[in-house]
Amino acid sequence: MAKFELKLPKMGESVAEATITNWLKKVGEKIDADEAVLEIATDKVDSEVPSEVAGTLVEILFNINDVVQVGQTIAIIDIDGDSVEPVSTPNVEIALAVAEIEKAVSVVQEVVSFAQPIAVDFSGSNKFFSPLVKNIAKEEGVSLAELEQINGSGKEGRVTKDDILLFIKNRTAQPIAVASKEEIVVQPVQQPVKIETEKKIPVSVNGQDEVVEMDRMRKLISGYMTQSLQTSAHVQSFIEVDVTNIVNWRNKVKDGFEKREGTKLTFTPIFMEAVAKAIKDFPGMNVSVEGDYIIKKKNINIGMAAALPNGNLIVPVIKNADMLNLVGLAKTVNDLADRARNNQLKPDDIQGGTYTVTNVGTFGSVFGTPIINQPQVGILALGAIRKVPAVIEAPSGDYIGIRQKMFLSHSYDHRVVDGALGGSFVKRVAEYLENFNIDREY
Repeated sequence: MAKFELKLPKMGESVAEATITNWLKKVGEKIDADEAVLEIATDKVDSEVPSEVAGTLVEILFNINDVVQVGQTIAIIDIDGDSVEPVSTPNVEIALAVAEIEKAVSVVQEVVSFAQPIAVDFSGSNKFFSPLVKNIAKEEGVSLAELEQINGSGKEGRVTKDDILLFIKNRTAQPIAVASKEEIVVQPVQQPVKIETEKKIPVSVNGQDEVVEMDRMRKLISGYMTQSLQTSAHVQSFIEVDVTNIVNWRNKVKDGFEKREGTKLTFTPIFMEAVAKAIKDFPGMNVSVEGDYIIKKKNINIGMAAALPNGNLIVPVIKNADMLNLVGLAKTVNDLADRARNNQLKPDDIQGGTYTVTNVGTFGSVFGTPIINQPQVGILALGAIRKVPAVIEAPSGDYIGIRQKMFLSHSYDHRVVDGALGGSFVKRVAEYLENFNIDREY
């Protein structure tokens, strides 16, 4: 029987592990090449892991909710096609027994060293902490309250290994009560007290209201948005833009564009093109903040907020947006949007963003005040395009006409972006849109 080891694939430069959320195939089932075998979740996105080969699933090496490292073997597939007896998943009893032995050994080691680590319960927090950070917190006795106060330097303010190690290094050392050997012999060893914070479940007063717990992604979004407001000094600038030329040009070329390029031409890539140009003009908007340091980004990677089928929000990233022409932007935008709607985004698709654009006009909003996507320093909201009466200046005099207009709402981090830069940037975006060449090719 020729065996193939299905490994957890690389999912981006900053993703080192994932949690198994569901096995789509059972032991003994046939698998086609490129067919999804299991579902995984990282702190960034949920995804599926496909099989590279066709065969029969003969062994599953991890259970649901297990954390797996990138490159680690997670299942065995028989590629000979022979019928095989289903191999059960790892013996849970043995695994538990081993865990108990390791736990007992740990307790003995703690007695010998006359000290015990503090057990930390993470269930009371809505923030995401990686398994590595949790392990370090447990080993070093960092409480959940202390952990939540750490200003994370990772994506969306996530606490990294370096952040917690720096915290441990700088915090005031607390004296540890050391018992004598005689006391340990006389008194029984006590396990660390685990203080659990009970989750208060709301109760319907009238008995008719429905109480629904947030799903995992909504909890993450909630934590990210709250932390962003606590981290950045949000300031907004608004500007109205005449996009009549863009609307007329798109109406004229959209059918021919779709026929030639095989993809639709929406307004989004046109706006992305203008934003990318403005970022090149004002590179101070293409930065991130880590502590007291400003990191100037070399690449212009624009995130585009997209709604998922379940109503949650995700931000896939257009990498090197300034290097793409309008055709390339249209294809990239449509591809990311389609895969977001079908839950097919990969972890790498939502990493590395340096600036974000959100289209609030999709839902009819005239303008909005978006929250910054940490650790970026700016986000632009595109309002709905509306026909409005406007004053039109002409050599013969001013007159009233019907124009297509929209609002741009720019939120920026006042810690590092002053009003002059934030206002000048959004004004430059408006200038690129208003001066759109109606005679241009794709």
